[in-house]
Amino acid sequence: MSADETPQGYSIFRDTMADMTFPEIARAAERRAVVLWGLGVIEQHGPHLPLGTDVYMPSELLRRVRRLLAERGIDSVIMPPFYWGVNQVSGAFPGTFVVRPEIVIELIVDLIKSLKKDSFARLFCISGHGDALHNRTVHAGIARGADEAAIAAYFVGAPSFFARVGIAADDPHILPTHSEVERPSRYFDVHAGKFETSSMWAAYPGLVRDELLPALRSTDFGVEDISEWRKGGDHARAKTPQGYLGDPAASDREFGETMMAQHAELVAAAIAAQVGAAR
Repeated sequence: MSADETPQGYSIFRDTMADMTFPEIARAAERRAVVLWGLGVIEQHGPHLPLGTDVYMPSELLRRVRRLLAERGIDSVIMPPFYWGVNQVSGAFPGTFVVRPEIVIELIVDLIKSLKKDSFARLFCISGHGDALHNRTVHAGIARGADEAAIAAYFVGAPSFFARVGIAADDPHILPTHSEVERPSRYFDVHAGKFETSSMWAAYPGLVRDELLPALRSTDFGVEDISEWRKGGDHARAKTPQGYLGDPAASDREFGETMMAQHAELVAAAIAAQVGAAR
């Protein structure tokens, strides 16, 4: 059953600390539960996906990760998602909210300190947004928050992800997965294209404007195209006037479900290995 077909709807607070009481939070900390945190943004995702896509997807992923960790005997709680972030690439589009990096860092630091105040000791973060500046900013906030709060905090992701956004492979505050979900494509498909649309369609079918998909032509971008797009602002709007980069018409719900399951297993395995090593 998909998230938006349950009686609880598709609230981003579903299954998070926001729906728990304070005694329940205290007991979770006493049990040494680890904290899972998804960090996304509100930005345009073409004519067919909602602005909250980068928040909805990590929220769904972490619900799956939590179940997989429970199967391994690891208790966890999900922190309410972070959704105000840096949008260097898509900032010129309507509906995209832009926050200065220094503000994002300060907010992340304060939120991590709140976890420490409640006696949580380990935090694992994932990103739902691909913008390089955003992810470097998130990493800076996690690293500073971990140091100032004296908490073990990690940014979890694929090795290729950290390499692309410019975070060193030996950084003490990252936790690379042992492999990554394969996303074969002849052209770049990185924003509201086949892969992202397929995953959203699998998890939140009621939020995908699937009737629009057949008319959305593939952008067929090569290296020079994506380099121009990543300059952001008017460059991004000129390169992708409809707001997507990839081939959303090729989306498939079953394929999206497969990708989500694989991604959740990779993240859960990385966390489980780190938790086991720390015991």
